[in-house]
Amino acid sequence: MGHGRWRRVGSALWRVVAVWAVSTLTMLVLAGLLPDFKLQSADGDSATRIASTAALGAGAFGLLSALVWPLLVRALLLVPALVLGLLAFFLNGSLLLLALSLIPEGRGEAGAETAVVVAAVMSAVASATGGALAVRDDDAYRRRLYRLADRRRRRGPDGTPGPTTPGTVFIQLDGVGHDVLNAAVAKGLMPTIARWMGERATADGTRAAATHRLTPWRTDWSSQTGASQLGILHGSNHDVPAFRWYEKDTGEVMVSNRPASAVELQRRAVAHTGDGGLLTVDGASRGNLFSGGAEQLALVLSVAARRGKDNRSRAGYFAYFCDPANAVRTALSFVAEVCREVVESTRARLERRRPRVGRGGLYPFIRAFATVVERDVVVAAVIGDMLAGRSAVYADLVAYDEVAHHSGPFGRDVEKVLRRLDRSLALLDQVAEHAPRAYRIVVLSDHGQSPGETFRTRYGLTLGDLVRAGCGLPVPRKAQRTHSGAEARSAVRAALRRPVEERTDERRPPRGAEPIVLASGNLGLVSFPDVPHRMTREEIDRRHPALLATLANHPGIGFLLVRTLDRGPLVLGARGAEVYLDEAPDDLGPLADFGSGAADAVRRTDGFPHTADIMVNSWYDPAEGEVLAFEEQIGSHGGLGGAQSRPFLLSPLVLPDPAADGTELVGAERIHQILRGWLGADLGPEVPVPVPANDSPFGAPDETAFAAPDRAAPDNTR
Repeated sequence: MGHGRWRRVGSALWRVVAVWAVSTLTMLVLAGLLPDFKLQSADGDSATRIASTAALGAGAFGLLSALVWPLLVRALLLVPALVLGLLAFFLNGSLLLLALSLIPEGRGEAGAETAVVVAAVMSAVASATGGALAVRDDDAYRRRLYRLADRRRRRGPDGTPGPTTPGTVFIQLDGVGHDVLNAAVAKGLMPTIARWMGERATADGTRAAATHRLTPWRTDWSSQTGASQLGILHGSNHDVPAFRWYEKDTGEVMVSNRPASAVELQRRAVAHTGDGGLLTVDGASRGNLFSGGAEQLALVLSVAARRGKDNRSRAGYFAYFCDPANAVRTALSFVAEVCREVVESTRARLERRRPRVGRGGLYPFIRAFATVVERDVVVAAVIGDMLAGRSAVYADLVAYDEVAHHSGPFGRDVEKVLRRLDRSLALLDQVAEHAPRAYRIVVLSDHGQSPGETFRTRYGLTLGDLVRAGCGLPVPRKAQRTHSGAEARSAVRAALRRPVEERTDERRPPRGAEPIVLASGNLGLVSFPDVPHRMTREEIDRRHPALLATLANHPGIGFLLVRTLDRGPLVLGARGAEVYLDEAPDDLGPLADFGSGAADAVRRTDGFPHTADIMVNSWYDPAEGEVLAFEEQIGSHGGLGGAQSRPFLLSPLVLPDPAADGTELVGAERIHQILRGWLGADLGPEVPVPVPANDSPFGAPDETAFAAPDRAAPDNTR
């Protein structure tokens, strides 16, 4: 027996002894507290005898829980979840009574109600102890996966051999840009990806052969998860101009990560393409905004608005946390992440870092949810899918995106998140080696993030304040005192031919004319709800003669998009710059700094039915890669400018090179075509082995017990 095997055996024995000792102590304490729980004879026993009785009882209960409990759960899989949850307490109590009956000379005794309480407490304590000890034990976790994988190899779902064609797992690292990934690999933060890319040295100092290729791609103008993931999963992000936008025909504000909006966006995409999505053939969708046409769903927003037995979006949490070990492991990591965020935000304030945004209130808990709970549940679900042999799985890990919004795209905060994400990839890579079919793991991102302070921090007013001032509408007194606010008011007076010294007594437009101003990262949208159609430049100038000039000449704004009456889409910039996009201009004016594809991206968005009356893209510094967010974020995305528009696609070398022709990959719809081509080639002529549906979104019963250990890990799912 080798040294490594002895070490594993010793580690396992240590955990068993530790859990047994803690369970014995717990039983002694409960016997002292509960009058109906006895561990001694009627005549009394010595302390040593009582301790021995407790040890025998704890050992018998632990052994029965390990051997009998899985059989009971399997036998009761058809029982409704709520009934099974209540029944579990009574079954657990019955196991304790059975364990006490095995103690010699009848020294163990408990009432039925007391047995339920004692069993529940002991199970919780044992799970907490075992989970805390095993939270870093990769070997124990891996061996459990191997055993389950071997069972699945021996028998397929219908007793036949599993599929011979490879499956594909798509892991979306939300918000991780191409440059961020390269920097993380260079710093040694992501050794798994470094190994895949051939950037990791072997024991003899040489580089390991690469197994994957890294390909950058460029997003559409709307560089955010709603547009990108809809295009990737469903092949169309037509008419998604931003993360949130106002639709005049319905009077509704659409928000990409709102369940009702996600349902509608998915419906529109399916109607536009006539196709169900990327995952319609034996697919699973985990932690995404949209289903991709998959039948197996967990934590998918577009089904969260539905009610009824077919709604499996929230079922993923139950399937994961019904295992006490999972709950304990994730709870410990959750608390640690909350404390980590409090410490990091306090350090940022003490060091007076700039830029900085508020990170108090509920944010530490939101961050912990994104970096721990969502990660653990999604990774566990993907493991279940792989062991079930599903053909295609698409999962989104949102941890980096959430933290980068508040801490910035670079720095210590996000480096820790990237390390844990890499551990998740390493775990999935290990599972792939023991799944019932070969798997190819594709890692990609939906957008990047661009750094920079907020528009309000730099100028003292929001984009909404600036728009209102440009319309001659009242603004908060604090915004009036800013330089930008004063200039806007002066521009309005000049346009209306009012004397500069005149006070704000000009006639105010009717309330119905007040604009709706929405922000999506560094992209702003201005709509006038009382006008049923998209307003032209000529109409806007007649109504608010100073507005467009006020916005275009502001130093915090890069360019505007408006529609003209006769010449199509028009881009406005500072100092009177005008670019008519339909006339193939030689000089791109304010778009020049945003890259060669900026004009095409803006022109495409102009053709959407629900594009706002005025589309506003913030200032961009090409030298530093910085933008100004119209939201309170120091790492932002949503418009053009910098790393936010440059995500990545990391694919196995055995798959066709997506950029073999040398052209740049542009748009999420193009990524969908590539992924669909890969899946079509993988499926070949063979019909995939069907995976029987069940109430667990993780697949077959064995998989619901998986925990995503703390290695690698709701509104900002963008």
